[in-house]
Amino acid sequence: MAFVMAGGEGSRLRPLTADRCKPAVPFGSRYRIVDFVLTNLVNSDIRSIYLLVQYKPQSLIEHIRKAWTVSTLFSEQFVTVVPPQMTSERALFGGTSDAVYQSLNLMDMHRPDLVAVFGADHIYRMDVQQMVRFHRENDADISVAALPVPLEQASNFGIIETDTSGRITGFQEKPEQARPMPNDPQRAYASMGNYLFNADVLRATLENAHKDGATDFGHHVLPRLSQSHQVFAYDFATNEVPDTKPYEEKGYWRDVGTLDTYFEAHRDMLGLEPRFDLFNPQWPIFSSYYQGPTSWVTSGELDNVLLGAANIIRNAKIRNSILRREVMVEPGAQIEDCVIMDYVRIGRGAKLRHVIVDRHNVIPAGAEIGFDLARDREKYHVTEGGLVIVPLGDVRYYSREERRIGAGYSD
Repeated sequence: MAFVMAGGEGSRLRPLTADRCKPAVPFGSRYRIVDFVLTNLVNSDIRSIYLLVQYKPQSLIEHIRKAWTVSTLFSEQFVTVVPPQMTSERALFGGTSDAVYQSLNLMDMHRPDLVAVFGADHIYRMDVQQMVRFHRENDADISVAALPVPLEQASNFGIIETDTSGRITGFQEKPEQARPMPNDPQRAYASMGNYLFNADVLRATLENAHKDGATDFGHHVLPRLSQSHQVFAYDFATNEVPDTKPYEEKGYWRDVGTLDTYFEAHRDMLGLEPRFDLFNPQWPIFSSYYQGPTSWVTSGELDNVLLGAANIIRNAKIRNSILRREVMVEPGAQIEDCVIMDYVRIGRGAKLRHVIVDRHNVIPAGAEIGFDLARDREKYHVTEGGLVIVPLGDVRYYSREERRIGAGYSD
């Protein structure tokens, strides 16, 4: 069974997380961030999944309800949302390990031999069964998924120290000088926040941690266990997902923890040979089954664009951009290097460059965003990298006639 840690606030993704938790943030042309970890578990035949939520969970709860009904025929196949248990000792989760501690009773219902504890905040593909085999072959108590990263980037990650067998000997939290991998002096192991536990070890560990006031896996629990248990690092670079294309980045994994890294991960999906190709019939990424119409493009110039469903585009120029579903682009609009989320209307002649537009917005006719950052900062959030964020809007509905008129089908 699996616990997925989906309670993250994602403060560095504000304003996209002002009204939703980080795992619920839309990603790509039709997904949410949480869909990637759930897809990896389901495709790996791990289908008893508890999603531990906390911060502003309603958007995530609605998405899970609509998109992740795995099976009603088999009791062991489910994705279930679990909020804090509101015990007398603590109302909310105190940390990642405390979240699982509060949910230990769920293990009694399933009696698993192994428990996966995975994060919900990352973009990647992974065959978890390969990590399971590694865990068993090494007779491990705990296995930690580890991503090899260049030493110059190690200060951005929690770093794992190992011996030549892969056994973990220590942890470093964002060190200035990381200890390299035993067999690669140019790289270090970064923790991906994905763990496999023997079920009995997990229970005993969390009960002891609770007594000691320890609440977090990365900061408290795992450093202690590495001194007393068989804790191994699983090299994610060895993981092979079926039908991965030769041009894709091997071991692709992104922590989309900031607005700029979130935006860059979208760029990784564009082009004829993207770093991360969303099309893989042998390892499909699952999400909501939207039943609306296909997109309608009657004229214009589109170059390197991903389109969601039910968009209406006429006589517009769109380049290097991603448009999610039910986006309406009116004549004369120009969109470059942008992510446009669901239910957005781009007015006639509007120009957008290097912009993320959150859901339910109307960009007025003739507006220009992304060209004068000083002016944009007066109204929107602008990152250090010059990315402009238009926050969640409040326009909830367009009639069919409004959509037709707005897109120029009737004047």
